[in-house]
Amino acid sequence: MSAVPGANPLRDAQDRRLPRIAGPSGLVIFGVTGDLSRKKLMPAVYDLANRGLLPPGFSLIGFARRDWEDEDFAQVVHDAVKEHARTPFREEVWQQLIQGMRFVQGNFDDDEAFETLKATIQELDKAQGTGGNFAFYLSVPPKFFPKVVQQLKKHGLADQKEGSWRRAVIEKPFGHDLASAQELNQLVHDVFPPNEVFRIDHYLGKETVQNILALRFANTMWEPIWNRSYVDHVQITMAEDIGIGGRAGYYDGIGAARDVIQNHLLQLLALTAMEEPGSFHPKALVAEKLKVLTAVELPDDLGKHTVRGQYAHAWQGGEEVLGYLEEDGIDPKSTTDTFAAIKLTINNRRWAGVPFYLRTGKRLGRRVTEIAVVFKRAPYLPFESGATEELGGNALVIRVQPDEGVTVRFGSKVPGTSMEVRDVTMDFAYGESFTESSPEAYERLLLDVLLGDANLFPRHQEVELSWTILDPIEEYWDKHGKPAQYAAGTWGPAEADEMLARDGRSWRRP
Repeated sequence: MSAVPGANPLRDAQDRRLPRIAGPSGLVIFGVTGDLSRKKLMPAVYDLANRGLLPPGFSLIGFARRDWEDEDFAQVVHDAVKEHARTPFREEVWQQLIQGMRFVQGNFDDDEAFETLKATIQELDKAQGTGGNFAFYLSVPPKFFPKVVQQLKKHGLADQKEGSWRRAVIEKPFGHDLASAQELNQLVHDVFPPNEVFRIDHYLGKETVQNILALRFANTMWEPIWNRSYVDHVQITMAEDIGIGGRAGYYDGIGAARDVIQNHLLQLLALTAMEEPGSFHPKALVAEKLKVLTAVELPDDLGKHTVRGQYAHAWQGGEEVLGYLEEDGIDPKSTTDTFAAIKLTINNRRWAGVPFYLRTGKRLGRRVTEIAVVFKRAPYLPFESGATEELGGNALVIRVQPDEGVTVRFGSKVPGTSMEVRDVTMDFAYGESFTESSPEAYERLLLDVLLGDANLFPRHQEVELSWTILDPIEEYWDKHGKPAQYAAGTWGPAEADEMLARDGRSWRRP
């Protein structure tokens, strides 16, 4: 067998890792002293290097106000990696990484600091061979996005030279309503081409979210029943068992619906409901997601089919916890929602008439994110009365976190002489079926940024469509009533249960 001309003779055709190794490049992190950077980004960079997925001359530049030298910065990264990295610490990997680490001190309106950043990038280009390829990660509060982006433009840092790239990475929230999202998109696209802007929704980096696509489109058993003829309803839940912690400044005025439904949950809805794309090319995926989001319809009566709540003082997990209005920095008259539940429908042939229930909240029963596709009950049951009273609807539950996997719920005969049918579950858990542990979401997403692969990043049209869906709900809430109270540690206000009860349904207990 003759070798393919130009092919690497040492490369194993079976190794799927090689096309996923980043080329010469570097990463600039603005707001490098923050929690996100310490707990997620720096450990993700190390884990990628440890797994051999970064180029040998990879460079990491931190930008912040602290008065640090490069050695101080390296020590901070070292400590963050030791504490939070997923893979074992190896000195030789660390020594190679540290060669390309630099720190630039300054404020976001400090022209001198951005000139220093420019010089640092040029120096690393020569020393490390980064090829002029740099991604700028804005790990900063949203109010600073415009300033940082304008400074990058002003100092020529966003200019793409022939054969090299410059990319912007933005953390959510992408605006706080449609108008602010459009303004932010326009501002960023004025500096970076749309295909070089990566909006991070870390949920899309989770293996289980990507598994929705594998589950649906790599198997023949689900697709024939993935429609209105067989599906009764879909529930998408993201619950947290913690309060707002020290995030009062960010959270108050934003709330659960803007923080979670607008991005994470509507993205999960789009992946669950979309048609099969022609390929997994980013353009094909985005086209199908946009079709679904365009077809989403709000209920006529928002008072009956949306609920917002605030957690109240109670005992949770053996300790007494404060209510939202008692938290530090929160106005006692605040109407910010810490729980939100909404009902949506999708007006297309596949889903017409099937309700999608989305809910999220803080201080709920436990931390869990799941998508439950609940199927219709059998049209006729040839069993004696009472034999199926403990039988619910069949369901396929995709667990996004914490114990990633898939559960199928169906009816089975109870052992014994009588015919009694009861719900049982079949369970697939990632941790038990694969020896390789799932990479942290930020590992996958950072690597995709360096590779220029936009598959797992919401495009600006998706962001704007999501705001189009949520804005009327937020406007209705602003004008009608106050959030319902629910005891910390429960599963939300009674009004949320009543919302489903009106449709003859009930929430799943995750």
